[in-house]
Order: sequence, then structure tokens, then C-alpha cells
Amino acid sequence: MAVRRFFKGVCALGCISAAVSALPASASISVVDDAGRTVTLTAPARRIVSLAPHATELVYASGAGAAVVGVSEYSTYPPEAGKLPSVGGVSALDLERVLALKPDLVIVWGSGNSATQIARLRQIGIPVFESEPRSFEMVATSLERLGKLGGTEPVGQEAASAFRERLSRLEKLYKHRPAVSVFYQIWRTPLMTLNGEHLVSSGLRLCGGRNIFADLPQLAPTISTEAVLKADPDAIIASSGAKDDAFRQWRRFEGMRAVKRGNLYTVDGELMNRAAPRVLDGVEALCRVLEKARTVK
Repeated sequence: MAVRRFFKGVCALGCISAAVSALPASASISVVDDAGRTVTLTAPARRIVSLAPHATELVYASGAGAAVVGVSEYSTYPPEAGKLPSVGGVSALDLERVLALKPDLVIVWGSGNSATQIARLRQIGIPVFESEPRSFEMVATSLERLGKLGGTEPVGQEAASAFRERLSRLEKLYKHRPAVSVFYQIWRTPLMTLNGEHLVSSGLRLCGGRNIFADLPQLAPTISTEAVLKADPDAIIASSGAKDDAFRQWRRFEGMRAVKRGNLYTVDGELMNRAAPRVLDGVEALCRVLEKARTVK
């Protein structure tokens, strides 16, 4: 009986071994990032460093937050991200700190992080995913792609689906609203705005807003007071979180359409300017203030 049990055990071990050897080798994971580069990992990322606040939000929303070991400054959402080691500001990263975290994936911001530092990470051989969502669909696919890289693909797909469904509801609600011309102010000194390629302009279009500086070539151009006065927008929207009056410089121009009508509004820049799922919270608030602007003649 003992001998029989022994040979039965050996057979079981042999069968398991044969079954394992018959399985296909673990396949690599590949996605294309927002710069058109193919990013390949041999296994799901287990140590991720995010070099931009919007990228941090995307990773967590894709389900891979548990793998994040370091973030850039101002990565305050979700709250647990704010407790992680900081690797410096977006434009002034500490590469030594990044490398000390031994990442197997670094997510960078193409137009925000230093091109030299991004190139250095690639030279060292660290896989780099460049994140630069310029449309709502790119936000959705970012959730899918980062979920795939983090081994949480079902979560990323579910988050992307929920994002698309909410976006569709907002589009149906506001797509036929009358146009409102808008100056979107992101900084007061120097005076700065965003062009038509930025995700904010997609939000404006969804709400029936028209960005008066959409045609400028720079993503975040510096503009003059005179240029805003000449365009004479229906509304001015500031994304500043400053506690002082973001519209102080405009109130003296009483003949300006936005000032005369009282169409001076503030939206949460952390929501509106970050290309992450919460951008739809910002868009919803934006649509509401543009509805107010339409009622004032």
C-alpha cells in the first residue's frame, strides 16, 4: 500500500511537471504610448514611478496603484499617492531618487518633463511610457494601456468603459447648446492660456464653448491683455486656485463683454487641466458655468 502511494505521488508530480512544461512561455506585454513608441515589459510592472500628477491619477484609476513606488510633486490624488516618496517637480526631477526606487516602468509627461531626463532614462534601459492625452479618447485608452502594463487589464478596461459612458452622457446633454466664446486663463502673470490642442479645449467644445486662442501654435501660450480685449469673449474662465481675485485685471475694462455681463467664472484647475478621469468632473462644472453665461445678455 505504501509503495502504491509512493508511485502515485511520483506520478502526480510527474504529471504536474509535464503539464507545466507544456504551457507556453510567459508572453511579453506591449503597448504603444502617446508618443507612438512601443513599450514592452517582460512581466507586469511591479515598481512604477510616475513623473506627472495626471499620470499618477491614470495609473491608480487603471488599478495599478499598488505598484506605484514614487511620484512627482503635486501628485495629491488619490490621497494615498501623496504619501509616497517624491522624486521632485515635473520640470526639475531628481534622477538619482528615481533610480534609487529601482523602477521597472517610468511614466513621463512628454510636454512637461525634461526631454534630456527622459532620454537619460531610456539610455539606462528603464522602460518609459510617455503620457500626453490630448483627447478624451486618449484618456480612456490610457486607462486600458496602463492597466495592461500593470497587470490589471480588467480594471483598466472597466474604468475606460465608465469614462466613455459618462462622456457620452455629457455630449448628448450639451452638444446642441449655443456657442459661447471663452478666454480660458491658466495664469495671470504672465498672462497664459491653452490652445485648441489641449484637452481643456475639448472640454470647451463639448460644452458649446469656443476657445478664442485655439489657433495659436503653442500648447500653453503667453498672450497680451490687448489680444484678449480685441477678441472680446463672452466669458472669461480662470482655472487658478488662488484665493485672491483672478479677474482683478479685467474688471477695469467695463465695456468688455464678459465683464459687462458678469461672466467671470473659476473652475478647479486640478480637475480641468489634468488629463485623467476626474477631468469629466471639471468638464461638468465648466458646462454649468457656460449655461449661466448663455442666460446673460
